Amino acid sequence: MLTVNNVQKHYGRMQALKDISLAIQDGICYGLVGPNGAGKSTLMKILASVIQDYRGTVHIKASTIDRKMKEQIGYIPQEICLEQTLSALDNLYFFGRLYGLNGKKLKNRANEVLIDIGLSGRGKDKVISFSGGMKRRLNIGCALMHAPKIIIMDEPTVGIDPQSRRYIFQMIEQLRQKGCTIIYASHYMEEVEQLCDEVAFIDQGEIVENGSIESLLQKNVSPSIFIKGENNNLPDNIRKFGTLESKDGGYLLATDTPLAAMEAVLNHCKTNNVQLEQLELVQPRLEDVFFSLTGSQLRD
Repeated sequence: MLTVNNVQKHYGRMQALKDISLAIQDGICYGLVGPNGAGKSTLMKILASVIQDYRGTVHIKASTIDRKMKEQIGYIPQEICLEQTLSALDNLYFFGRLYGLNGKKLKNRANEVLIDIGLSGRGKDKVISFSGGMKRRLNIGCALMHAPKIIIMDEPTVGIDPQSRRYIFQMIEQLRQKGCTIIYASHYMEEVEQLCDEVAFIDQGEIVENGSIESLLQKNVSPSIFIKGENNNLPDNIRKFGTLESKDGGYLLATDTPLAAMEAVLNHCKTNNVQLEQLELVQPRLEDVFFSLTGSQLRD
């Protein structure tokens, strides 16, 4: 559906993006993950044609993005782009008209979107009376008025309540079922794990890794076991199973053979009459992958 080839972007002497190349398949939710300042928003604006002065190429189905191609794109910026003194419906009407909707078609589509974003009972209320989460949902609704096939979401859940987050997740699932392609930028790793099929890690303007979530987990990190017990007494040979580090009053052992390591710990505790408080298998997470690749945790 969408390909990015060797995209670079400078702001004066500062290089925000460095030779970014991606291939995003049709009908998936694609996560773009990185800390604030990594270049996510700049890349999103390039994909949405908001920024046009850059090096490299962006294509939709092998075609350069032109005016007609833009009609397939819905862009939800990180900033709220609503007129606070107008009603929710009036905001939807405004954005719908920008995409050529009018008359009965415009009104019907606005009412459909209000239902989708969970604000069907607040259509005539002014936006200034809405909570932050309601504004976020309406912000998304404005980008969906023309029923785009590619939806670009830049940090859509920043600072919102759990109810609005749940609505947004439901909307994304509904859009996927309709065959839409979603590009979802976030530094909330648990959201990306829940929503996305594939992911790209971006840090300091570069793609450091990309692929399916399952392949990234298998390629970059090992499963671990967490061990906590009386005096944290461990078998002498435990280090042969992997890398051991102190964590949360116990030990975290990264190992490719977690079951064998757990068996060794249990046998040691039984033989030496050691009271075991906690022994559990810890599955690798995307944040562990990011840390292993960049040496840093995701930061706000």
